[in-house]
Amino acid sequence: METTSSVHHREPWNKGKLVGQKAPFKLKEIWGIRMRLQLSGRTRDLALFDLAIDSKLRASDLVKLRIRDIAHGQRISSRATVMQQKTQRPVQFEITEETRQAVARWIQAANLRSDGFLFPSRLRKSAHLSTRQYARIVDGWVTEMALDETAYGTHSLRRTKPTLIYRRTKNLRAIQILLGHSKLESTVRYLGVEVDDALELAEQTEV
Repeated sequence: METTSSVHHREPWNKGKLVGQKAPFKLKEIWGIRMRLQLSGRTRDLALFDLAIDSKLRASDLVKLRIRDIAHGQRISSRATVMQQKTQRPVQFEITEETRQAVARWIQAANLRSDGFLFPSRLRKSAHLSTRQYARIVDGWVTEMALDETAYGTHSLRRTKPTLIYRRTKNLRAIQILLGHSKLESTVRYLGVEVDDALELAEQTEV
């Protein structure tokens, strides 16, 4: 006699999706998304988008940010330090003036408390935005811009600023610090730099 298992297996949210390395956003795409969010009055999404690019944090760290992590009282800091969940290493990042304004507007509009999460969830079962919710929001931005949905994701936001800085400076050590990588090899793979070129550049940037 055949029996039916009563065990239900939860399928991963990204089943069936390409989960390889995601492309960073180009400057014209950054401005395109930002303009759409501004014109449509999506205050939270604009703060989320700008801070994701500035902070270069993984999705799991970004959604768990508390207001006190990036602000002193009512003032948004120009620099913040966050302990990374994956590596348990602190990483420091700059918060640009434009991002500070966007975040301040969101905090005021949502009437958030300084000890609360910066991006609270709208679902009762979660105190803050989940990585899955964040991924859906990013997918929405990508769709609005008519971009290839398989090429972009939440990690695109983490990769965007380091990629732009690397193209301008070729300074791998700086990118390593910005991303909080413990090994230069991780930064090399992350940026997709050729190993020989990377070693040569590393030697040039040593002090």
